[in-house]
Amino acid sequence: MKLFVLLSRIPYPLEKGDKLRAFNQIKQLSKHNEIVLCALNTNKKLDKQQAFKALQPYCVSINFFDLSKIGIGLNVFKAGLKGLPLQIGYFYNRKTAKKIQELINRHQPDLLYGQLLRVAQYIRYNELPKVIDYQDVFSEGMKRRMKTDPWWKKPFFWMEYKRLQKHEVAVFDDFDIKTIISKPDRDLIAHPNSDQILIIANGVDYDFFRPKEHEKIYDLVFTGNMGYPPNSNAVSFLVKDILPLVWKKRPETRILIAGASPNASVRCTASEKATVSGWIKDIRDAYAQSRVFIAPMRIGTGLQNKLLEAMSMRLPAITTSLANSALKAKEDVEILVGDDAETLAKHILMLLDNSEKADKLAQAGYEFVHKNYDWSATTAQLEKSMQQVVNDSFKK
Repeated sequence: MKLFVLLSRIPYPLEKGDKLRAFNQIKQLSKHNEIVLCALNTNKKLDKQQAFKALQPYCVSINFFDLSKIGIGLNVFKAGLKGLPLQIGYFYNRKTAKKIQELINRHQPDLLYGQLLRVAQYIRYNELPKVIDYQDVFSEGMKRRMKTDPWWKKPFFWMEYKRLQKHEVAVFDDFDIKTIISKPDRDLIAHPNSDQILIIANGVDYDFFRPKEHEKIYDLVFTGNMGYPPNSNAVSFLVKDILPLVWKKRPETRILIAGASPNASVRCTASEKATVSGWIKDIRDAYAQSRVFIAPMRIGTGLQNKLLEAMSMRLPAITTSLANSALKAKEDVEILVGDDAETLAKHILMLLDNSEKADKLAQAGYEFVHKNYDWSATTAQLEKSMQQVVNDSFKK
């Protein structure tokens, strides 16, 4: 098949979940298919040449379209007037849409694959077989942010939540295949036929994220894009609520907060005991230097790739029921779960003080992710569905 892949971001470097998913799916799909890649770009600082080099082995054509700040502002305003979600306006540009259609006409793909609701407007009315990867439920993400963000932001989040929820349903019937990361996310799509959405989980690159011997400098580690609100919220919860309880009994406990683009709320948590590293060229070093991984997620949706990576590197992991609802690891066997500061602090202290329990949990978690999260297997499921839709279109 010739697949036209449309993304809202250039999928390199792999510091964000949507980039990681897109890159690995492209890598797997390219084994048996031709990939025409089209990616939008709003980051002027991005090294596009480096990204092109990383993607070139997997694509027969690579196309990047820059979206200007002026254009974004104007299109967000237009989306607001039309009652569309503002982030749909943020990523939609009429001139770019015309260029994308010209690319489709030139390459004559068998199928269009759009990642995230953000790009649905570009391809939803095209007559070719189409796939939309919801990936996460954006509307629910907005709803959850209303619980933690300042009161003056809540009217905006409520408006965007309702608009996104409506749009998630509106585009549903325009696509032949709908995919999403997890069942809990699928259940949040308000369409009456949401059970038709295919669950295509993420995976782990086991050759890359494997156990690595290293001196343990930190007791705890939390990783992720630190400009992403669910991650910065987790950092605040961790440093302000959880760790003070740990430090009362274990004052020497040190934590590494590692990841790109730490915002002001993350940077201000830095101290002698809490290191905020910013971007790390090889994130494996952050895992290898630490004894326990913790992801105290309170908002956000989807599967946490950081948990898969840490567990694949055989770190004992702690998280919340929100994050584990998508992961589905066995509590107290493959992962430890807690939703309040006291429970999470108790889990941390237990693992730091009981190496035998920590090793047993780490091994069980390692075996769990290797058994259930494999890029090759999950993408094969997606590819099979794509091939079926293409075959059906030829019969018509």
